[in-house]
Amino acid sequence: MSYHQTGSGGPEDAVCQYAGSRLWFRGPERSLDTPYMACVGADETFGRFVDRPFAAILEEKLDRRCLNLGSLFCGLDTLCGDTGLFKLITEAELCILQAPSVLGQTNHFYRVHSRRNDRVLAPTQDLIALYPEVDFADVHYVCHLMSLLQDQHDARFEIVAEELRRNWVLKIRDLLGKLKTPVLLLNLQVLRHQDSARQGGKMVVSITDQMLEQVRSVSAGYAQVSAFVSGHSDELEDMLFGTLQQPMAEHMIGPAAHKSVAEALIAPVRNLN
Repeated sequence: MSYHQTGSGGPEDAVCQYAGSRLWFRGPERSLDTPYMACVGADETFGRFVDRPFAAILEEKLDRRCLNLGSLFCGLDTLCGDTGLFKLITEAELCILQAPSVLGQTNHFYRVHSRRNDRVLAPTQDLIALYPEVDFADVHYVCHLMSLLQDQHDARFEIVAEELRRNWVLKIRDLLGKLKTPVLLLNLQVLRHQDSARQGGKMVVSITDQMLEQVRSVSAGYAQVSAFVSGHSDELEDMLFGTLQQPMAEHMIGPAAHKSVAEALIAPVRNLN
């Protein structure tokens, strides 16, 4: 299956592209000739395995056109590097930006794919020098890389984590500083375990309150929502996925979570009008 498909067995217009961008967005394609809000983000904004993502619900609740610019595997590098996406945001009346993962970015220690920011292209010499005993030959995804580094059980991991956090703040502030469109920052905390700071017994490099404070000062508004993935809630049966796709669906938020996100955005959006 091509990575840009929803995997939900939907129609062929489940994804679309807009001129100038190489990204695949949630379809069907919408007209750009009339005013719109833009919802920008990754898998959750896209609404993988759900019929009505929060962008569609928000459009109905506010009676305003809301363009879903969610793209699968979209991370920090995609947000900052796709010129077509930048143009789509600048032409919007308002942008709701899902805060991207800390991991999906090229930095001093590894390089990621320009559109699939979950994929590691190569470790840098800095990372190889920091972890000379580690074999990176079979590492292809950032989550695998983070797990491998944490398996060394020493303080070196915090050097990498701090680089990611620092770089994240710099890139988000730079992006928001370039945009003339008001940006409402959505901190969507997707919880996969009861202890949201850990996954499989390991600490997650996540967005901290300090990081958020540094970027909130250059955004027009802010909203925060927490939601468990469908595998840790009772929403899995309400999602759309093929026979072999249940493991992926279990890591996505379900319809009720999307409704909660939309409800949390209504007031902040109205406050910016």
